[in-house]
Amino acid sequence: MIGELAVRAAEAWVVAAALQLALWLVQQRTRSAGIVDVGWAGSFTLVIALFAWRSTAPASAWWPLAAIAITWSLRLTAHLLARGAAGIPEEGRYVALRARWAPHASRRFLVFFQAQAALTGILSLAFVAPFVMAPRCTALQIAGAALAALALVGEAIADAQLAAFKKRGTGGVCDVGLWSWSRHPNYFFEWCVWLGYAIHGLAFWPYGAIALFPQALLLWSILFVTGIPPTEIQSIRSRGDAYLAYQARVSKFVPWPPKRS
Repeated sequence: MIGELAVRAAEAWVVAAALQLALWLVQQRTRSAGIVDVGWAGSFTLVIALFAWRSTAPASAWWPLAAIAITWSLRLTAHLLARGAAGIPEEGRYVALRARWAPHASRRFLVFFQAQAALTGILSLAFVAPFVMAPRCTALQIAGAALAALALVGEAIADAQLAAFKKRGTGGVCDVGLWSWSRHPNYFFEWCVWLGYAIHGLAFWPYGAIALFPQALLLWSILFVTGIPPTEIQSIRSRGDAYLAYQARVSKFVPWPPKRS
């Protein structure tokens, strides 16, 4: 069974690697590396489709989670495209990377794109078990799918609130709705989606417990690597004291009533 799970994850990596190679070639022409994020989000739809095609388990074991994962993937892909992640001019963080990696930026971006493909392969372990074995606990299946679905709604609301704030063009720090309770509600609900996948995976004990690793990896990345740290550095750089005051008042990650001014 472990071997079969590993084969599925390897297949997911191959599919994602092919997609990211194609997108790297696109950014060679457009000079907009933000397309890597669009590819990462969309790659999970391809992975789920592959898993469904290769499934050896009954459809009842995997279709609810598959539907949620595809909805999550397509929603995030559409959100990133609407935000201009793959557009021109290139996003600031990728402009900074391009300058830092010069004169070998092209080669280093290729490695970066393929690292995102490898991450897709690793994270696919969060929902591979239902496609290769029958569940042992239906209650955990329901609980995990319900949490992932609710978190998906929360993430969509957070993104919509931020987009509406930016559309008003008032500038400053977004401190409305969920953003008044958490500085990064989108990241919080994103992690909750993956926590739902992990709980769902526990229904396929013991092999499904492998789903715990992706959500732990994602949480670590959000809190300490590619999520909150660079986002906050950029926010302080662009908004200064207003963002520092926001930091002092509003929870970093978990939504929580803000402190009084």
